[in-house]
Amino acid sequence: MRSLLPPGQREVHFKKETPQRRRLVLARMAEAGVRCWLYTADRVGGHEEARQACLAALTEDLLDACALRLVLDSRDRRDRFDAISIRAVLGKVARVSGLVYEHLPSHQEELLWIADAVAWSVGAGGDWSRRVSALVSRTVPVRDPG
Repeated sequence: MRSLLPPGQREVHFKKETPQRRRLVLARMAEAGVRCWLYTADRVGGHEEARQACLAALTEDLLDACALRLVLDSRDRRDRFDAISIRAVLGKVARVSGLVYEHLPSHQEELLWIADAVAWSVGAGGDWSRRVSALVSRTVPVRDPG
């Protein structure tokens, strides 16, 4: 992913990329064999509630997969909502699970660029959704508790 950065750019952020760069990035991700899980929720209770429902479902799946690390794109003060949702799922198994989580600015973790590219493309719909569909190996619809 880092090799896709133009000189002077610190991160790949799809909202800011040109359509030509978006196509290039998605093509390179496909060539590299990137595969993602996509969590979706209706925003009945609002964006934050939908995000937290998806994050709780993701955390449960990561525990089942014996994952050791979860990195989220920092949203500054809103990071606390993520921590509450993750801790609620981890409960008493937090120590024995070995799963650690952290929030980082997206320029510090290039794998966050993949999540951004996939989410943007799915949200944009049309040709972008079609282009990214091969990267999505699993779609998880999550019920919004709101």
